[in-house]
Amino acid sequence: MAEEPISENLTGSRKRPHSPSEHCIENSQDGKEKRNIDERTSKDYYFDSYAHHAIHEEMLKDEIRTRTYQSAILDNPHIFRDKIVLDVGCGTAVLAMFAVQAGAKHCYAIDCSSIIDQAKLIVQKNGFSESITLIKGKVEEIELPVDSVDIVVSEWMGYFLLYESMLDTVIFARDKWLIKDGIIFPDKAIMYISALEDAAVKRDRIDFWNDVYGFDMTPIKQIALCEPVVDVVDAKAIVTDAVPIVELDILTCRKEDASFASDFVLCAQRNDFINGFCAHFECAFTQIHKPIGFSTSPFSNYTHW
Repeated sequence: MAEEPISENLTGSRKRPHSPSEHCIENSQDGKEKRNIDERTSKDYYFDSYAHHAIHEEMLKDEIRTRTYQSAILDNPHIFRDKIVLDVGCGTAVLAMFAVQAGAKHCYAIDCSSIIDQAKLIVQKNGFSESITLIKGKVEEIELPVDSVDIVVSEWMGYFLLYESMLDTVIFARDKWLIKDGIIFPDKAIMYISALEDAAVKRDRIDFWNDVYGFDMTPIKQIALCEPVVDVVDAKAIVTDAVPIVELDILTCRKEDASFASDFVLCAQRNDFINGFCAHFECAFTQIHKPIGFSTSPFSNYTHW
């Protein structure tokens, strides 16, 4: 029996909010006065955590993530040439700028976080002001100046793929604006599960509560057993194969598909203990000539997930 569910990757220096479109401090429609960046307080950053540059620095420095998007876009100029693109949850607008570099006629980039104020300056400094329109607000509430778009790009994935992800927002944008037979980057996502042995983690995070300065704190141990951990997993700790538990086609999936139950069977690859489960995901860009993607597997290169 697994004693601690452990999901693969980086410890939580960054916790993703539900979505940039769900955490908006400023909204011109409700008359709130725009805050100057120098006037921001810790409370502002708490409710608008995507406003802090460190989150975007971490994502941009994730070369597996960023260069995969860059290659998928720039290596396929025939897909983007003269097309209208929508960037959902644009952050620093790096994907929007890639799209314009690839030949997009215009890109509409939406984000509710205050980082969009810096994104406007970035777009201007890099000479894209005429071809990128940045819109601040919730995707579900704003209106585009066009009736439809040809391509939707978004880095919507959360920890455990779906935890605090923007999938709902991408689906909304897809259904409202994407043309028939339009393109979504990325368009496929698969989540896998495997089992691991990690006695050190079990000792440090679970057994720790047995004796804390001489006190029995095992009631917290029961909580710790039920909570997933976001952490880096050594590939050598994996003791079984990895099997898919959910597959999403972003072109056709529904909001309800993000709530799922999955039966699975794992095959042991060595005689060992099992201390927990490890989840990782893969995303793919399959609507291009040479499909590419990336994985957050313990057997793959590090990502910020």
